[in-house]
Amino acid sequence: MDDARIRILIADPHSAADGALDLFLGERGFQVTRCADGRTALDALGSETFDVALLDVALLGSAFRDGGVLEALRAARGDQAPCEVVLLADPGTPHVALDGEYDQLVRPYRLAFAEAVSRRAWMRRRLVLENVLLRAMLSRTERPMEMITEFAPMRAVLELVGRVAGSDAAALISGERGTGKSHLARVLHSRSRRASGVFAQLDCAALRGDELESELFGREYTAASGATSRQLGLLELASAGTVCLENIDALSQPLQGKLLHALELGSFYRTGGTQKAYASPRLVATTRVDLAAVSAEGLFRGDLYYRINAVNVTLPPLRERTVDILPLARYFLTETGVTPTPEIGADALAALESYLWPGNIDELRDVIERSATRAVDGTIRAASLPFTTAGAVPEVGKGSPERSSLPLEVVERDHIRAVLDEVGWHQGRAAEILGISPKTLYRKIRHFGFQRPAASEHAAR
Repeated sequence: MDDARIRILIADPHSAADGALDLFLGERGFQVTRCADGRTALDALGSETFDVALLDVALLGSAFRDGGVLEALRAARGDQAPCEVVLLADPGTPHVALDGEYDQLVRPYRLAFAEAVSRRAWMRRRLVLENVLLRAMLSRTERPMEMITEFAPMRAVLELVGRVAGSDAAALISGERGTGKSHLARVLHSRSRRASGVFAQLDCAALRGDELESELFGREYTAASGATSRQLGLLELASAGTVCLENIDALSQPLQGKLLHALELGSFYRTGGTQKAYASPRLVATTRVDLAAVSAEGLFRGDLYYRINAVNVTLPPLRERTVDILPLARYFLTETGVTPTPEIGADALAALESYLWPGNIDELRDVIERSATRAVDGTIRAASLPFTTAGAVPEVGKGSPERSSLPLEVVERDHIRAVLDEVGWHQGRAAEILGISPKTLYRKIRHFGFQRPAASEHAAR
């Protein structure tokens, strides 16, 4: 963990006299904030997020007439991952009620010892942060798939990932659905210096705006927010690791602005909150669309696009990587656990290599998993493959009798293309017929890679 990310609050009149502790910790990368009295320190804990607080017991006691130091500290700390507190005291200071709940430094202490105690406190908070995240993401944890390829352009992609993995530069991974974008993001994380940190993954297209904002930035407990306690977002929980935002093009304009601000400043406000939070995870974004073109159309913020595009990777579709179909299929067969592992017959391989794979690698894995249970005499044959078009998707608009058995995305693609052709590519009319917004239609056109026909082709029709 980079020391510059450890934010420490110091409220100690003794060390304030010469500033030695501030200077010592600051030179070692800590971000130091000093408070002159106990009331200011508790207010700071309630208005900003700190990792560690070194607090003088006498100052805290003087901040409250009833001497309720323990209650004051508990009230000032967050619910999920509170700031770690280290109490500072003179020998003989009565603070028995606090024993066991907080670390303590008794004067006189060596500066190096104060640093060691502060780092130990930070490590505890980091473990709490990561445990909160792991519990929250347990249901969607996925073991990363091996990146298997014999395709030269794909090998070049992996070489690029190896070169840039050690930096903290944001990365944008583009490609069709199922090409392995999130898997590559995991590879990027595992090869980075943040590999010991958390990899947090969030699909921006899967949640509504308010839910997405809470997942990403967290939510503060207020009467109006609806939260029952402070909830930390992925940016904060994975500050020492990597945040992967899938389908980043689905972010609304307001959330795009908030994300840009957080990336540029390393700080933000949780939903419904006024306490500034700090986070600096590495961001890896994925998209199925041509984000540069979408940005040029004003549907995605250009400044955010350039901010997340420091490293740009485009994954080729599986139909262009036929050389990888056999090694990928064999890998998926070993993952099924079927014993003995079935072989792939020559007719089945020919069918697999001629199929267009609209779902790419994800679809191949599904096909192989289902075919493994249908193998006869330990061999998968073309007849047992669970797609109905003999290895090829019918041409658009041909009206194949097996059309209803095609993957849903293929049916959707053909229908949208047919409507566009029918209305001469008038996108407003096409959107009205399809019952979707023009913005959604634009995204579908980009997703399916449609190209507007030349004027001469319209005239010929």
